Amino acid sequence: MADTEGGERRGRRRGRRRGAETESDAPKQVIEQRPFQQPRLPFPPTELLSADELEKIHQSSLTVLKEIGIDIIHEEAKAILKEAGADVQPDGDRVRFDPELVESVIGLAPEAFDFHARNPAHTTRMGENYITYCAAASAPNAADMQGGRRAGNREDYRNFLKLGHQLNAVHIWGGYPVEPVDIHASVRHLECLHDMLTMSDKAIHAYSLGKQRNLDAIEMVRIARGVDMETLKTQPSVISIINSSSPLRLDTVMLEGVLQMGRHGQPVVVTPFTLAGAMAPVTLAGALVQQNAEALAGLVISQLDSPGAPFVYGGFTSNVDMKSGAPAFGTPEMMRTSIIGGQLARRYRLPYRSSNVNAANAVDAQAAYESVFALWGAVMGGVNMLKHGLGWMEGGLHTSFEKFILDADLLQMVTEFLTPIGMTDADMAIEAMREVGPGGHFFGCEHTQSRYKTAFYNPIISDWRNYESWTEAGSPEAYGKANRIYRDLVAAYEPPAMEADRREELDAFVARRLEEGGVETDF
Repeated sequence: MADTEGGERRGRRRGRRRGAETESDAPKQVIEQRPFQQPRLPFPPTELLSADELEKIHQSSLTVLKEIGIDIIHEEAKAILKEAGADVQPDGDRVRFDPELVESVIGLAPEAFDFHARNPAHTTRMGENYITYCAAASAPNAADMQGGRRAGNREDYRNFLKLGHQLNAVHIWGGYPVEPVDIHASVRHLECLHDMLTMSDKAIHAYSLGKQRNLDAIEMVRIARGVDMETLKTQPSVISIINSSSPLRLDTVMLEGVLQMGRHGQPVVVTPFTLAGAMAPVTLAGALVQQNAEALAGLVISQLDSPGAPFVYGGFTSNVDMKSGAPAFGTPEMMRTSIIGGQLARRYRLPYRSSNVNAANAVDAQAAYESVFALWGAVMGGVNMLKHGLGWMEGGLHTSFEKFILDADLLQMVTEFLTPIGMTDADMAIEAMREVGPGGHFFGCEHTQSRYKTAFYNPIISDWRNYESWTEAGSPEAYGKANRIYRDLVAAYEPPAMEADRREELDAFVARRLEEGGVETDF
């Protein structure tokens, strides 16, 4: 997105290439923020491995798939693989993949696709050099200054939706920001997706936890978007994360998600959860080989069943603390695997998912520097889908309201950094230097005065006053300021409009499925 307006670019840049919100649609301005707009990586992604080293990972992955194999715990998936020529263990789950079978599906999935929201202004591009920010997802607990850390619940879940709807740094929902465990598991997907589709108009995620939950989610998105099923199949509108059960296993509910989403033209993100030293080899090279083998197995199943179905390559390889066994995030090791994961995704011509994560228990310096390390590993690796972009804490065990706000600021700063600087004649500022001359200052010159509101990034949290004026203002610190902003945003929330007929049909569908009991569970 080349700039044409120099220093005034931020004021004029009212949206992205797929349209912008109108003034009436825009949320209340509790905070100053950038317009809803996907950043694009303006430079080539970093490559840590040579072409030969990258090919060595690929060939080693093929060796794992051929000689060791993957446990595929799904009868239909095994039948699909056997028909395609894979070696399926009789009376067992182990499947071994011939290298030619793996190579045959590379290139079938699209390199990029549009990801449709019910509000077209929030439709995003997944792939190429676009970056999509997601809120944190799947944490069992929530936390804030007032209530501390507590079990996930619907009130906190809805408050995160209120935040994410108003924050332009949230491009799509990557899952439930916190798991509302006070809703029974049999109907939780119905209640939560209904909230997500009515309290926000951004594109959504649905968990792959069995066939019926996938089908319910797909139908709810179809209704909310007001399209027929054939149209939905050509317009990806709901995404799902598929985690392998590392090491070297894909289980029933995850594979059901791969099959059902693909058959309906909806994208899956196959992300092996490979922590070096625990669920993967302790060497980074070994962990990446395993990650890659598991991801390729998912790709084969997806493309054999639904050739051309949208598919995202997911990387989530980090390490454990060898003293305690606890997961570690935002480490130098994770930065390297994030960058190499991007190289592998480009090798297979697939969009790439990585994450903004940390293992800190409090919103403190550790949370900040680990998040920045994880984030920059992802960005420099060419990430297209940034999972857990806002609010993730404690290795994913809680989502913090205050961290949500801090991360919104951080992601806006990243977006600003990735935006090309102005290079017009006016940006060169020759006349301004002529006006000020040697020994003067630029505060009062016309060039500064006409740009002072838009010249630089305006932070949500950072406080750049001197120490004396800062103490006179009550010595506000980032944590307290983030707490105040999150509570102000929740109070200012207004739900987005939804067409009456769609809302009526969605309500009726959810009411019927609730009456039917949702999905059978064991508890």
